[in-house]
Amino acid sequence: MAPRYQIRADYDAGTLVVYQAYSPAIADAALRAGRFVEPFSFHRMTWIKPSFMWLMHRSNWARKAGQERVLAVRMTREGWEEALAQAVLTTSDPADVARATVHVQWDPERSPRGAALNHYSIQVGIGRHLIRTFTDDWIVGLTDLTPQVRKAATLIQAGQAAKAQRLIPTERAYPLPRALENRLASGV
Repeated sequence: MAPRYQIRADYDAGTLVVYQAYSPAIADAALRAGRFVEPFSFHRMTWIKPSFMWLMHRSNWARKAGQERVLAVRMTREGWEEALAQAVLTTSDPADVARATVHVQWDPERSPRGAALNHYSIQVGIGRHLIRTFTDDWIVGLTDLTPQVRKAATLIQAGQAAKAQRLIPTERAYPLPRALENRLASGV
């Protein structure tokens, strides 16, 4: 059984994948430029999620208005860990949360059909004061997963979950430095 609070992600030696859902205008511009550009907002917090299934729940498999396109955002592990080092849990003192450049919240992980599971997935909110660092320094690649998402959703609706599972990215426990692990778990 998975630990209740554990980061699970698709990662390699130097990078980690987080997922975001956007409108076609934002996704198309980002994919053309190979990085986030306007109409992406550099003036508000953006939430990144290493859990593919949690984003599928949040975006209703890319069917929610304004979230019709799903991007895999490959970022450096150094950037990921730097963001986590600056994070404040959203359950912390409200004054601390208001001052934080990065927010972290834990939400129930989801099954392919959207049911809440008994363990949690992390969401990381990159604040507007750090957003340019995220977009310009930490991101190393963007991939449009929308066709894959739509195909998996169709298979799940047709009762073919095993076939759909082959389209879902594999995630495994992410090895955090002990200091970060303790920091993110406190207050949960």
